[in-house]
Amino acid sequence: MKNPLFRIFTLALITCMIPLSKAYSQDDESIAAAPLLDEEVLPNYHYEYIPDFTYDDIDRRVRAMDHEMAFELNDRIFSFIQYFTVRNRDYTKMVLARKELFFPMFDEMMRKHDMPLEIKYLSIIESGLDPQIRSRVGAMGLWQFMPATGRMYGMNTNNEVDDRMDPELSTEAAAKYLKSLYRMFGDWEVAMAAYNCGPGNVRKAIRRSGGKKTFWGIYNYLPRETRSYVPQVQAMLYILNHLEEHNFYPEDPTYVVEYEKIRFDRALSLDKLAELTNLCVADLKTLNPAIKNSRIPESNKNMALRIPRTKAPYIKENLAWLNDSLNNAPTVLLASNVKVQSVEALAQDIRQNGTVYKVRSGDVLGSIAQRHGVTVTQLKSWNNLSSNLIRVGQTLRINSGMSGNIATTQTNASGQTTYIVQPGDSLWIISRKHEGLTVDQIKRLNNLNSNNIKPGQKLIIG
Repeated sequence: MKNPLFRIFTLALITCMIPLSKAYSQDDESIAAAPLLDEEVLPNYHYEYIPDFTYDDIDRRVRAMDHEMAFELNDRIFSFIQYFTVRNRDYTKMVLARKELFFPMFDEMMRKHDMPLEIKYLSIIESGLDPQIRSRVGAMGLWQFMPATGRMYGMNTNNEVDDRMDPELSTEAAAKYLKSLYRMFGDWEVAMAAYNCGPGNVRKAIRRSGGKKTFWGIYNYLPRETRSYVPQVQAMLYILNHLEEHNFYPEDPTYVVEYEKIRFDRALSLDKLAELTNLCVADLKTLNPAIKNSRIPESNKNMALRIPRTKAPYIKENLAWLNDSLNNAPTVLLASNVKVQSVEALAQDIRQNGTVYKVRSGDVLGSIAQRHGVTVTQLKSWNNLSSNLIRVGQTLRINSGMSGNIATTQTNASGQTTYIVQPGDSLWIISRKHEGLTVDQIKRLNNLNSNNIKPGQKLIIG
C-alpha cells in the first residue's frame, strides 16, 4: 500500500512544479496574437518559374519561324535549348541585357553585306556580347579575332588601342570574313564552322566525310568544339525569338548612347576630355571600348572618338579653347556636313565675322542679347527680324566688335590690365590675342574653375 501511495504523491508533486505559460481568455485572443502581427513572415526561398516543353513543342515553333539560314531541329540543338533555358538561364539573361547595345548595328551591317540576319547570333556564342572579352588563346572582342586575322581586315593592336574591341570595326571585319567563307563553301552553317576552326579543318572534314558539303554531313569529322559551336548558335536563334515561351523578360536592358564621331590630331586623355566638357568618363569608355588605358596615343591620332550626341554641339562650338586645354593641335570633325577648318582659321573667323547661336527652348531675344553683351536692336538688325518672335532651332548671327560702348582692353593706374570678353571669345582665343598669355594663366589670375566665360565679363590678363 505504501509504495502506490508514495508514487501517486510524488507524481502530483512533480506536476505542480512544472512552470505554466501565461493564460489568455477568449476575450484576450487579440492580445495573444499581437506579437505575431508585429512581424511579416516571408518565405526564405527563391523560385523562378521555368515552363515545361517537349521536343515536339520546339520543333513546331522552329518550323513556324521565318529565317534565311537553314535550321532544322535535332537532338543536339534541342539539348542546347534545354541548357540555355533551364540549366544556364543566367547566361541568357546576360545576353538579353546587352543585345540592344549591338543588335541594331549587327542588323545594319548584315544588310550592308547581303547576309542572313541570323549570323548575328554567332557573336553571342563567341563573346557573350562583351566587346572587351579575351579568350585563353588571345582572341579579342565581340567576334573574337586573333591578332593575325584582325590585321588582315585592318584592325591593329598596340599597348593603348586594340581595334578588335571596336564594335563597328570588328563587325565589319566579321561580315567580310564570313562572306568570304560562304563563297568558299557555299553554306552558311559550314561557313560558321570554318569561322570557328579555320577553313583548313573544314576542308579536311569534307574529305574524310567522302565529299559531303553540309555541316551535319561533316559533323563527325569536325573538331569537338566546332561540333557544339553551330548548334549553340541555332539554339540562341530559337531562344531569342521565343523568350516569353520560356519566361524570359529583359529586366535591366542596356541601350546604346547616341553618338557622333570627332577625330583629334594628337594624343588625348579621356579623363581630361571628360573634365573639360562635363562628360561622363564611363560613357566615353563604353562608347570607345577599343581604348585600353583611357587615352588615345600619338600613334592613333587619326582615330575617330565617339562622343555622346548631346555633347557634340558643345564641343564643336568650343573647339578652340578645348583643343588648347587638351594641349592638342587642330581638330578635324568627321561629320559630313561640317567643314574642316583649323583652329587658327576658326578663331580668326570668329574675331572677324562674329559667331552664330542656335535658339533653344525658353530663349527670348532679351536673354540672348544679354548673354552675348549686345542689344536686342542689334540682334534684330543682324538677322533681319521684324519682330521679337524666334523659334527653337533657329540660327541667329551675332556680330563681333559691334557694341562700341565696350573697350576691350584697359590698364588701370596700378598697372593691372583687364579685358572685356567679346561675343565669340573663348579663353583660348583671348590667349592668342595677347602674346605670352596662356589659358591656365587667365584661369589662375581670375580664379576660374572652368573655361566658361560670357560676353561683357571682365578678365584680368596681366
